[in-house]
Amino acid sequence: MRDWLPRIVIGTILATGLGAASQAAQEADPVAAHRAAARAAAGEEHLALLETVCRVPQPIQTGATNVPPPSRAVPAREEWYAEPAQVFDNLYFVGTQDHGAWAVTTSEGIIVIDALYDYAVEGAVVDGLRKLGLDPEEITHVIISHGHGDHHGGAKYLQDRFGAQIVMGAPDWDLVERSTRDPIPRRDRVATEGMEIRLGETTVTLYLTPGHTAGTVSTMIDVRDQGRSHLTASWGGTSLFATTSVESIQAYIDSAVRYQQLIETRGADVLIANHTSFDRTPDKLAALADRRPGDPHPYVIGADSVRRYVKVAEECARAELARRLAE
Repeated sequence: MRDWLPRIVIGTILATGLGAASQAAQEADPVAAHRAAARAAAGEEHLALLETVCRVPQPIQTGATNVPPPSRAVPAREEWYAEPAQVFDNLYFVGTQDHGAWAVTTSEGIIVIDALYDYAVEGAVVDGLRKLGLDPEEITHVIISHGHGDHHGGAKYLQDRFGAQIVMGAPDWDLVERSTRDPIPRRDRVATEGMEIRLGETTVTLYLTPGHTAGTVSTMIDVRDQGRSHLTASWGGTSLFATTSVESIQAYIDSAVRYQQLIETRGADVLIANHTSFDRTPDKLAALADRRPGDPHPYVIGADSVRRYVKVAEECARAELARRLAE
């Protein structure tokens, strides 16, 4: 028998044993295993999301009511203001330093994705559109990713001033209407699974992805770069809170799995987010400003990277679920 054959046999046995040991280790510590999977999916592109969603929630203090104060201090403009920018032929950033808001332009009006805090909506969205040479009077729809004040707070302003229709998931309409510190818009349209908002040549598709909140909505938008078509994906809700139930975490996981399938099926190759650190908007806007003809578009990262972004969220949620179940 050749002398290499025993080595192959021994190597196979060792590899099998190590694989079994690794599997046993994962089964023994599923939290660590899911966190490792999240880190692998993050690569170097999605570290901000990893650090946010995989953060271990702090326990709720005894006697805490978890009820927000009735009012919010308005920060100085320089603490939140960000310059607006054109990102694609028909998509514009009109957010703040921390929060993403997006304007989709069409031949029949403007669709805004998220409305920021109420104190920022005029300066960021309305004045931002004007600074970009666009008319805020053309806003027809405002899609709210989820019912937290940093995303819906400015919705009533846009509704009252421009007659924009507000679109939100049904459970989050209920959540917003219970708000004690944010302006409450009139209930216009309830988002449904696969709802399409079509204006002119552009379609924004809405998907119900409960978990972050019960009514979280994720979107996909047809965009163009110098005439070339792309598809954006925006995961509507991100962090997991200490108050989130096991059922909500499981819903978050299920939503993430399904949204990844949609990303693959539809070939979404652009990531945009409702928090600027998650899609690295400051860096990408700077790269866009320096972009030369023939340079790649910084927001076009490919369907695999977009899918891995949501995979990070999924695996972090699986880690949190395993941690809760082990308590």
